[in-house]
Amino acid sequence: MPKQETFLELQDGLRHIRVVKTYDAQYAREVFQEVDAVSIRILADSMDLAGNYEANDIPSIESPDYSDFVWEELLDKAREDGQLRSFFVVAVDEDGKTEKTPFISADWPTAESFAKQLR
Repeated sequence: MPKQETFLELQDGLRHIRVVKTYDAQYAREVFQEVDAVSIRILADSMDLAGNYEANDIPSIESPDYSDFVWEELLDKAREDGQLRSFFVVAVDEDGKTEKTPFISADWPTAESFAKQLR
């Protein structure tokens, strides 16, 4: 499996923002479970769910099935070659201690845009 690599590093005062490309689906799932509803919506919009599915095929945002639906779509979009999947994780270190992972994406431009908006 390829190694994790850093694609972007930004400094904003005491905050260090990174975009890391990872091939670890288990880590990606853990990150996905930590992101908030706004980030899931941004991710869903970036994957154009509304353009790829009929409206009645997408669970309601309020439904507990919605995040599972978005996760499955993310897994599909993250496929690089065969069973190899890659994910772009936005991570934030604050005060050199606390790490948050507020976003994950299957594509670099979306992750880069999200990270730059955190500055």
